[in-house]
This record gives sequence, C-alpha cells and structure tokens, in this order.
Amino acid sequence: MTKQVEVAIVGTGWCGGIRAETCAQYPAVSAVHVAEIRPDRLAEIAKNTGAKTATTDYHELLRDSAIGAVLVCATPETTHHPIARDALAAGKHVLLEKPIALTFDEADELIGLARKNDLKFTIGYSQRFNPKFAYVKKVLEDGTLGRPVSVLVSRNITRSLGNKISGRIKLSPAAMEATHDLDFVLWCLEPRRPVRVYAQTAFGAMRDARGPGVPDAMWMMVTMDDGVVFTVGAGWSLPPGYPNFSSTWIEFLGTEGAVVVDDTHRDVYTRTMRTGTEFPISSMPGESLGHVFAGPMAEETRHFIDAVVNDQPVMVKPESARIVMEIYTAADLSAERNEPVTLPLAAPKIAVAR
Repeated sequence: MTKQVEVAIVGTGWCGGIRAETCAQYPAVSAVHVAEIRPDRLAEIAKNTGAKTATTDYHELLRDSAIGAVLVCATPETTHHPIARDALAAGKHVLLEKPIALTFDEADELIGLARKNDLKFTIGYSQRFNPKFAYVKKVLEDGTLGRPVSVLVSRNITRSLGNKISGRIKLSPAAMEATHDLDFVLWCLEPRRPVRVYAQTAFGAMRDARGPGVPDAMWMMVTMDDGVVFTVGAGWSLPPGYPNFSSTWIEFLGTEGAVVVDDTHRDVYTRTMRTGTEFPISSMPGESLGHVFAGPMAEETRHFIDAVVNDQPVMVKPESARIVMEIYTAADLSAERNEPVTLPLAAPKIAVAR
C-alpha cells in the first residue's frame, strides 16, 4: 500500500498552481489543501485539485494536524520567511520556493527550526530535476570529463517576466535568476566551496522601465577552493517571447572532455499566419500537455513528497541554498564596490534586499 500524506500549498500562482495540480494527481498525496489571498484564483485551483480545504488564511492550514507537508509558493518574496517559519514551527515538512530568505538571520532561523523539529526542509531549485542538467552531474561523477576546469552558464528571460519580478521586490538578477544556475554549478562541483566572487552589472531597458538601480543583467565569476572557476550571467530583458521564454546555455570543461547544454527551448516551435513564430514549450517550470507535464517542477514536487512519506533525504538541502545566497549577496557587493569579494563574507548578517 502506498504511503500517503496530506499536503498544503500556500500561494497558488504560476508555480504554486503547478505544484498543487501535481500533488492532486500523485498517489502519495491523500488530500490537497490550498491557501490563496485572491478569491477567484482560490476557487479555480480548489476546483481543479478537488481541494479538501480552501482558505485565504494559511494559518488555518497550519492548525490542521492532518496536514503533514506544506509547499510555500507565495509572493512577494518577503512572505517566504514568515510562512516557512510558521509551518516549521507547527511541525510541518516544508518545500520553499527560492530564495530561502532575504537575510542570513532569517535563513539560519529556518534551518535551525527544521533541525530542531527533525523536519524535511528544501528549497525549490527545480533545475536539478531537468534531465539535461542531471546529465552534466552524471558525466562529472563518472569521470567522463576528467577533472573540472571551468564552467560558463548564460541565462536570459523576457523583460515581461523581468518587469513582473523586479516590480514586486528589489532583488538583482543574480538573486532571482542566476540563483538556479549557482545552485546547479555548486551541486556539480561538490564538495568544492566558493572562496571569491567578482561581478559586474549592465544597465539598459530595465532601468528605463523600472528606474535607477535595476540592471538588465549581472555577470559573476566565482573561484572555488581548488582553483576551478565558473562564470554565470543572468538577465531579464529579452524582447517578448511566448509563453515565458527562458534561454540557457551551459559549457562545462574538464581535463578529459567537455559537455555543452543547449537549454534555450527553441527545439519546438510553431509558425502561424496569425501570430508568426512561437515557442510553446519555453518556460523554466514547464507546461502541462494534457497527459504529461513537460518540465522539471512536477518531478521536483513528487520528489519532495516521496522524501516525506518514505523518510528519505531531500535533494536540495537548505544549507546549500544558504551558500547560494552568500554568493549572490557577494556578487551584489562586488558590483557595487567594483572589486572582488572574498568568501565567507566577513559580515554574515548583510541583508540581501535593498
């Protein structure tokens, strides 16, 4: 008999909706509960998932002893810490969308609560569940590439999505976009640790749209403790695309070989008289295609549920997310000071939000 757990999803927007519908279809989930502050969306997702409980106040779900796990998918990102803190304090296992927190104190509090209450706590770095990214991890582990030497990752998303993200919170492209790639590269290079960060920002369309201080892109060079160097660039000012065009290019070089990953989402396209060329399968989380889901977020959600019901380790540990947070914080400082920043940070209580 399949082990089961009742799951609550707090925040049912784009990502929360994907996770809620995934849970509703997964045999290891015995019941879905949803919390959403928009009544229309709450009614829609409750109907789509057959939710056992639907409420505008997430505290109601935390008081329900039948609920064993909570997926925190709310925005803006300022809500992450208080909701995750309340859920962990209530004894619920938690999957939290990135970022883990806005300050190191907040991140450490969440990590401490999870340890104290012996709970599963993971961060939504869904790209680890992208088969292309998983392949890179595999060929590094099996020695195909030899010893890692250098890495290049370039990620860009459309300015419509960039405007949406930068309009709800003042976090840089490093914190909100490159964070996925920082996690991916650190995962591939484990157990190496970062020791130095140098970053530069570039300004253009986003500053024109959002005002001073909002860059179009940030490029970071990170040095690891054994000399491996990786460069990550992230931007959010691509011209409009469909539905949320995300373009990523990866080059991983080793002493015995190299692997190149084209994750630009241009392998499937349609062309019509009415709309011209469109890329219908082009978002990072993925899209529902009837009987299947094309993307990593559903698989990540199922992994978390499996970890809870079978008492297995989560793939993304919160301590790893904290290291990612330290890198993009150092990148913001480096760009501001126009000089490299040494890790670990001398002042670990620096707030990421400005």
